[in-house]
Amino acid sequence: MVDYLTQIKELEAEISKTKYNKATQHHIGLLKAKIAMLKGKQLARSASKGKSTGYEVRKTGNATVILVGFPSVGKSTLLNSLTNAHSEVAAYAFTTLKVIPGLLEHRHAKIQILDVPGVVQGAAAGTGRGKEVLAVMRSADMALLLIDVHHPEHHAVLLKEIYDTGLRLNERKPDVRIKKMPRGGLRIGKTVKLSLDDKTIASILHEFKITNADVLIRSPITAEQLIDCIEENTAYIPALTVINKIDTASPEQVRSAVRQVHADLAISAEQQEHIGELKELIFAKLRFIRINLKEPGKQADTEEPLIMFSGCTIRDVCRKLHKDFETKFRFARVWGRSVKFAGMRVTKIEHALQDDDILELHIG
Repeated sequence: MVDYLTQIKELEAEISKTKYNKATQHHIGLLKAKIAMLKGKQLARSASKGKSTGYEVRKTGNATVILVGFPSVGKSTLLNSLTNAHSEVAAYAFTTLKVIPGLLEHRHAKIQILDVPGVVQGAAAGTGRGKEVLAVMRSADMALLLIDVHHPEHHAVLLKEIYDTGLRLNERKPDVRIKKMPRGGLRIGKTVKLSLDDKTIASILHEFKITNADVLIRSPITAEQLIDCIEENTAYIPALTVINKIDTASPEQVRSAVRQVHADLAISAEQQEHIGELKELIFAKLRFIRINLKEPGKQADTEEPLIMFSGCTIRDVCRKLHKDFETKFRFARVWGRSVKFAGMRVTKIEHALQDDDILELHIG
């Protein structure tokens, strides 16, 4: 049986020993493409050994946030601090054996928080329940990486496992279009300046058996990002990094851990320290906006706004309210920052709304 893991390690070692410059760019790009191919084969082999690739979790609320961290980092305690759930808490590893959901209600938003088993080194390759946990991450709207203040080194391990399973945290999907053609070779178009040359781009495409295609690159990319676009199985989600258990460490230890992992916040889930700040961070990171709905001839409902994601359109609101609203939409009247004047008549269903807008739908 082919040992993919050994081959991957050998290629990674070769990359680490190769100094990156213009002369070696092509070679390193090819090595990274080969690693991606081998990882894909390894994951396919692992998946074929078992039927289950993830936990069944019914999504509720306006968004879903998954708590990710090593065993005993305090995920269960944090879940109980943030929500009305009760996740078993104990001072030993692997207390959580299944996904436990809780509901955080904050600023009118209902946010589902998921407590999952701890992730350990080798999770992406199937160690422990790693693959199942990381599969749940793919369907979440945000990840919260929880790090023990005494073990900041776990952060780098988590990031590698998450990356190896095809998840990209706090990254935007690159604007790359690859249209396979029956003939004609590779035609590479670029609207931005790239560090990758055409030879490297072509070689990476060839490694994935793409020899005839029109390629249009509209954003700066690395070799890894090009590979992600080729494989088309990468998920992009926002994430927060939070240091926990600050009540058990000195101020200097806390500051050092925060610096080391570039943490967004340091908390004590056990002592409820900075939990309010964390709720605000979660709300902000999810990029929520509030839309106040109004019926014709009535006052707007500002007490219970509709929670939507930033950048949403009238079409998105229609889809959320009723399955027929999108097709029966006639026009809307809008008050707020997204229009030039109060009560403006809007006929375009793709009109983008802004936070605290008032929306009056006219459905025919």
